[in-house]
Amino acid sequence: MNLTVALVSDLHFGPEARYEGKLRKLTSHAPALTRAFVRTINDSVKPDLVVNLGDNVEDESREVDLSRYIECQAILRSCHAPLVNVAGNHDTIHIPHNELLGVWQRTGQLYYALDFGGWHFCILHTVERKDLDVRIAVPQLCWLADDLAAHRGPTVVLMHHSASEQELDDSRWFRGHPERCLVQERAELRQILEASGQVRAVFNGHLHRNHIDVIGGIAYITVQSLIENLDDDSPGRPACAHAVARLSPERMVLRVAGAEPIAFQLEFPRSCCTETPATDRGELGACTG
Repeated sequence: MNLTVALVSDLHFGPEARYEGKLRKLTSHAPALTRAFVRTINDSVKPDLVVNLGDNVEDESREVDLSRYIECQAILRSCHAPLVNVAGNHDTIHIPHNELLGVWQRTGQLYYALDFGGWHFCILHTVERKDLDVRIAVPQLCWLADDLAAHRGPTVVLMHHSASEQELDDSRWFRGHPERCLVQERAELRQILEASGQVRAVFNGHLHRNHIDVIGGIAYITVQSLIENLDDDSPGRPACAHAVARLSPERMVLRVAGAEPIAFQLEFPRSCCTETPATDRGELGACTG
């Protein structure tokens, strides 16, 4: 049940991206930094699983976005470990869901579950309406509750937007705008996760910074963007960030590498369920709501 998971987020292959007139996303560095990430985890980390938390592209058009998404995925699949994908808001602006699933080599929905190495993973799909809100639909919450009820064992949840209550006063992107980054139904979502008694951690990207909250005994971890500009403007200094989570029945040890490294350790309660499914499962459970 010991598992090492490498996570990377917000790679943003695509055109130059400015915010409030300043260079914020170093998109021109994305291919090289993604290859460097793969080399590092293959040579040094050697994870059991690799997680892509979404926003592989900086949206431009359907044809260009799909080409860049395929390019990004091809690099990530050169990791010497299975790849798990989360859909980001930029990924779904121009690319239809069925085409994303085709690149992922999956069928069904953009939310799904799987078992790996004695751990259960729930991958959620949050939907952003630009400058309005971020939502997770009731049928998906129903599916999640059903899935957690059907699978006993330690669980990690993966999503693009945040389900925590993190303060945003120091956010360059979202200060004063929680509706653009925090899931509107986050209280309902957290209630489902806490009620299961199984969820150990929830990982997300999107906010382009490192942040950790612990709510109801569950760690909510935001992973910094690989290509975020840490300087105020051009020419810029990329974050080069990726996270490595080492999971065991007793604890999680998390380290974020890059220009802004952090380390975090969480001890799990002894009462946590350790029963795990015997086989891997990649198909969705049925939502009854």
